[in-house]
Order: sequence, then C-alpha cells, then structure tokens
Amino acid sequence: TQIKMRSLVGCCGFVLALLFSCTEQAVVSLKTTYYKLLHLNSMSKPFRKYVDNSGFLNVCFLEFLLNCTVRCFLNGGWTVFQRRSGPAVSFVRKWTDYRYGFGALTRESFFLTKNKSKMWTMRVDLWTIEGGTAFAEYKNFRLGNEKAAFKLQVGKYSGTAGDAIRGVYQGIDQNGYGFSTTDRDNDGCSPCIFGDIAENDCSFSEGGGGWWYSKCGSANLNGDYHPTGQHIGWASGLHWRTWRRPAPYSAKATRMMIKSA
Repeated sequence: TQIKMRSLVGCCGFVLALLFSCTEQAVVSLKTTYYKLLHLNSMSKPFRKYVDNSGFLNVCFLEFLLNCTVRCFLNGGWTVFQRRSGPAVSFVRKWTDYRYGFGALTRESFFLTKNKSKMWTMRVDLWTIEGGTAFAEYKNFRLGNEKAAFKLQVGKYSGTAGDAIRGVYQGIDQNGYGFSTTDRDNDGCSPCIFGDIAENDCSFSEGGGGWWYSKCGSANLNGDYHPTGQHIGWASGLHWRTWRRPAPYSAKATRMMIKSA
C-alpha cells in the first residue's frame, strides 16, 4: 500500500488515551527523526521504517495508535512520550486536555499506552542545571483504562536517579495510583497531613500539572518549570525526589520513553 508523506504538525502534548494496540497502522519515515502513524485499511499489513541519515537508527513499533506525531529516539525502538525543556508550554491543564493532548512536537509532549497485550519498559531521563544527568528504568510498565483513571503500574526499578515512583518513604507509593488533574482528584488525600499542613489536592499544591499523585508522592515531572536560580526549594517543580536530595530540586529537562519489552 502506497502512503503519502504528510507534514509534521505540532499537535502533541500529554495524551492519556490515544495509544492503543493496532495492526492497521503504518509508520511513515520523514526527513527528520520523527515519525507519523497513519490509518490504513483493514487489509493492510503493518510495517516499520527506520529514520534516514539523521544519526539515529530507530524503529517505531506498531503497538501504538496516535492522532498526532511522536518522536522515536535511540536505537532499540524507544518512543518518547514526555519531554520538558522549558516554560513555553504550560502543563497546568484539566483532564480533557491531558486525555486528548496539547503542546508542541519539538518541545513538550506526553503519550501513554493502555495496551495490555504487550510488556513495556519505561525510562525516565533527567538533566540538571549544572549539566549532570540521571535515569530511571521500570520493567512491566502498564496503565489502566480511563474508568480506572489510567492507573499506573510499574515493575522492577534500575538506574541512577532513584525509585521516586515508589517514594522516598513508605506510604506515598505512586505505583497502583490513578492519574489526577485539578478537576479530577485521585491522589488519596482526604486530607493528607504534612507537618502542620493539611493537603486535599496534590495537583494544586504541586503546580497544577497532571500526574499519578499518591498522597502527593515523590515524583512529578509535569509541574511548573523553574529556570536557573529558581530551581531549588520549590514544591511545584519538575521533581524526582530520590535524586538531588535533600531540598526539592527542579530538573532543567526531562524525558520519558517506552519500548516494547
């Protein structure tokens, strides 16, 4: 089946529900490191393309169904589903925005999968203001459906950034928790007590971004972006609290990726 190339459209953002298993998709190679998944008819066979001479040897796997463009990265089939690199795109959004997506392709983006027929590995990459890096990988990454509030499930951790999803102390494990936004609260606080502070809504206190807050928890990469000089001590930053302790440290940049295991 011949498929015409289409231009890239910056429609991508944080998308919760648009990655489904599908054998009726094709990956179209463009003259960049980006791919677009396009609908084919039911008789078409799935296939995959490599990036051309861009320095990356990538494969976009066909377990995804998207309404817009995603970026494939690294050898081995990684697909970037979250990227923060500056303040241009606000992640202070309501549930519907996160479900259907927002942002710009070359800046911030977020895609997730609820495909239950495949096993996934998730990787988080973090960059410091000072030029350092760290990463966290999780086996058996899964999401529930929307009725289950896109409940997060992760398996074994490895890496250098620490296991912030399971938390810096007991009782704030985000594994097994649903997604929360300012208009959809699934964080388990009714209220949560932190010293002399009673917290009812972690999305508000963490900067308004959507995340899998578990009694607020230790990870949130969708909070407010803090520039150099304002990146330490804020509760609302791009946090991975098992990394760069003790004061809350807001990352300069973040990236989250998945691949079929």
